[in-house]
Amino acid sequence: MPLPALFGREIELWADRRRLREYARIGRILFAQRIIIYTAANVLAGYYYSWRTAIIFMGLVLAAELYDAICFRNILSVKAWNARHVRIAMISLYIGTAFSAVVIASFSITLAGMQGTDNGHFLSMFLLFSASIFAAMNNRHFLNVLALRLSIYVAAILYIPVRDVWIERPPISSEIWLHLFTVIFVLAFILECARNFIAGYNANLRSRKALEEEHERTKAAFQAKTRFLSTVSHELRTPLTSIKGALEVINTGALGEAPEKMRGPLDVATRNSRRLAELVSDLLLLQKAEAGKFDFNMEHADLSELMTEIVERFRPFAENLEVALKVDVPDAQLWARIDKTRFNQVIANILSNATKFSRKDGGEVNVALRPSGDMIRIAISDNGEGIPEEFRDKVFQEFQQAGPLETRRHEGTGLGLSLSKRIIDAHDGRIWFTTSTGRGTTFFIELAREPEPIESSSVVAA
Repeated sequence: MPLPALFGREIELWADRRRLREYARIGRILFAQRIIIYTAANVLAGYYYSWRTAIIFMGLVLAAELYDAICFRNILSVKAWNARHVRIAMISLYIGTAFSAVVIASFSITLAGMQGTDNGHFLSMFLLFSASIFAAMNNRHFLNVLALRLSIYVAAILYIPVRDVWIERPPISSEIWLHLFTVIFVLAFILECARNFIAGYNANLRSRKALEEEHERTKAAFQAKTRFLSTVSHELRTPLTSIKGALEVINTGALGEAPEKMRGPLDVATRNSRRLAELVSDLLLLQKAEAGKFDFNMEHADLSELMTEIVERFRPFAENLEVALKVDVPDAQLWARIDKTRFNQVIANILSNATKFSRKDGGEVNVALRPSGDMIRIAISDNGEGIPEEFRDKVFQEFQQAGPLETRRHEGTGLGLSLSKRIIDAHDGRIWFTTSTGRGTTFFIELAREPEPIESSSVVAA
């Protein structure tokens, strides 16, 4: 079979499966409603006309419902659909539709016969009209199935007034003729309702199908990107580690003093090899995060002590850029459950950004740690230019940096804040920022505050 034809058949099979399952689900949902309506109609028929007739038709109704219930169960139980499953399911729907429609039509015609010809057959017509509208609203998934059901109902609806006209042979001025004309008008209304319901359902199905196809394409692109990141990152890591290691060995003088003319290029190469190593590390971390393989080693940690350690390790970097680093951390212990390595990565990344984006002259970064109810809040602020308005919604997105690539003042991949948010989210925490043009930016992190661990209390008491 040619590929386009095969692909078209797969799409058709997908559509049939979707329609069948939805038809079965709706049929199950409306089971109680149908039983209530049929029971009420049979009770009225039994009380006013014949209990024997009412009981017989109630038994037939229950038999039709039992058959439908079995069909719906079989449809919903199929996991892997093929053309044979669709064919069997459709045949069972045709049989069930014909059976239940004939039962309702026969019941209505029987009631009309018991009523005689001198009334409008309100109960019989009400049952047939309501059944027709009910079918148009809820059986719109398959045009042929709906057409079969409506054909049986329409035949019964027309049969009742035509029978009265045939039996009575009244003049055109008789209300019996008026009943027939009224029935024809109502039938036109029912058919128009059915057409509108079918058109609306098909439009909705097409829209849903287009969305699902787009979702599949997006998912495929995402998976391709993830595989690409993983492959490239792993392929880069091994040679890059060797290059970085060799450069650092040369810079230490272990192989002899490097010539003066080579020191500048070696420093540039070393610095850029470190940048590449950080980029590869971030790409691998991003790939793990998107694949749901973010590993965390959660433990209790005193954030007061940990923040002080991180800031002190970072201080030389800030001093090298002539940025003053101020810390306001309480002496009291503030415990949280974190992965120390990941947390260190988040704080170091925010501190790096704050330092790089502080003012060139008089740059200042402030770090504060405070309890806030049941939470612990960390605030890291700079006195730079702030984040541009048009960029604020993109701060936590991957590969995003303020300003076009050719005009950026600072190096970076735009992965740091995205990874930081993923890490904080995994800690059930919150990260956000406030910014003001020309006055700087403050990043906030909130983590749940934990009670002091028992083993820590024991050590302190000893």
